[in-house]
Amino acid sequence: MVVEDIDVNQTLAKARLILKEEKSLSPAFKAVFEVLILLVSLLANRLGLNSRNSHIPPSQQALRHRRTKSPGRNKKPGGQKGHPGSNLQRTDAPDAIEEILIDRKTIPPGHYRSAGYESRQVFDMNVSLHVTEYRAEILEDSQGKRFVADFPKNVSCATQYGPEVKASSVYLSLFQLVPLSRVKEHFDHQVGLPMSKGSISNFNQEAYERLAPFEAWAKKQLLNSPLNHSDETGIRVNNKTFWLHTLVNSSVTFYHPDPKRGQEAIDRMGILPQYRGTLCHDHWKPYYHYDALSHALCNAHHLRELERAYEQEAQTWAKKMQTLLLDLHQEVEQSGGLLPNQKITDYRKRYRSILKKGETECPAAPKILGKRGRTKQSFARNLLERLKNFENDTLRFMTSKDVPFTNNQAERDLRMTKVQQKISGCFRSLHGAEIFCRVRAFLSTCKKNNLSPTHALRNLFLGVLPDFIHDG
Repeated sequence: MVVEDIDVNQTLAKARLILKEEKSLSPAFKAVFEVLILLVSLLANRLGLNSRNSHIPPSQQALRHRRTKSPGRNKKPGGQKGHPGSNLQRTDAPDAIEEILIDRKTIPPGHYRSAGYESRQVFDMNVSLHVTEYRAEILEDSQGKRFVADFPKNVSCATQYGPEVKASSVYLSLFQLVPLSRVKEHFDHQVGLPMSKGSISNFNQEAYERLAPFEAWAKKQLLNSPLNHSDETGIRVNNKTFWLHTLVNSSVTFYHPDPKRGQEAIDRMGILPQYRGTLCHDHWKPYYHYDALSHALCNAHHLRELERAYEQEAQTWAKKMQTLLLDLHQEVEQSGGLLPNQKITDYRKRYRSILKKGETECPAAPKILGKRGRTKQSFARNLLERLKNFENDTLRFMTSKDVPFTNNQAERDLRMTKVQQKISGCFRSLHGAEIFCRVRAFLSTCKKNNLSPTHALRNLFLGVLPDFIHDG
């Protein structure tokens, strides 16, 4: 590991060698120096952890160095040559037309005829309040009995907010993660509509209740899916640590907040105990309690951990394994997701050969006599044993066409939850977290099915769920 152009491992190795060769030092003095060298080694290793070689997210590296461009990639910022761009396209039905006449005083005198016009279009928006008053007719017969026309089902009060307002509020609050007070300010300042934070919370609650059928549908879809991705992350609920579990695929998103992180919480989610497909995850041990399903490990995690083993423990086998996985991933992509049997056999041989050499380079720590339990191993040794014991799960992307190289699908679907926590700090209650999770899962699923979140919310408050849910 290099810190400010100093090779820390090499420097510590020299210090250990000098300490070993120095015969005049007392045993006590040597013991003190050995402890100091150990502490420096531990602190240096921790200093060297980053998003490339560990699970530390880039957002926690405040002073991280940006990656330099790869050799040969001297592209200028912005769209590249041949890029189609995303310019505004003219419309044949503008909402308003303003004719601009020539001031004839500015042109030479004479007789002119009309030669058409030159047009330019300005795309703008008009955010305004729209109030609809429903007037129910009243009839009265000769005996004084009154008959009143029925109001629409969704019009139940003398004054109330409409579906557009509710949809916009939920969209800002739970999709764009705008705090309640700022949603209130938006309606007050931008639309001229007074609204309380309580009303905004009520809209979120109403959306949550209307989406109960969606949650049942999502569980059914995930249960029948041949491939799912799973992950979990910490959240704060009423200043306590809770866990947000996610189970997703390319068309469905499902979230489950829970006080627990392990198998108990996963069982409460109510999907994996009955699931029989392939689950892609990051090798978190509770997932392996479900042995009726197939497992696929995230190789993005492996690449980072191999980088750490090479940088901090100088394990050359780790660098070779990293190169092998990257080459294999590229070849699988180029072959359409599945390799021929001979290629699979060849890559397995190379995989096992690297691990065999790693056994010599990174041997297991000897068992300490009289000490119970498993002997503590180095980080690199634990990684080597995992790659060896879970070879099929690590390489499943090579043998199954639908299995990806990484678990990025689950991590992408969790990312905005971390943004929400940074903005708001925490959820005030578990029910608040449940509201966020159900509505957010619905909007994420709509995006995956090419449906606008605002359109979906508008229909939701009109009592209509998307067609793809009914199709399921």
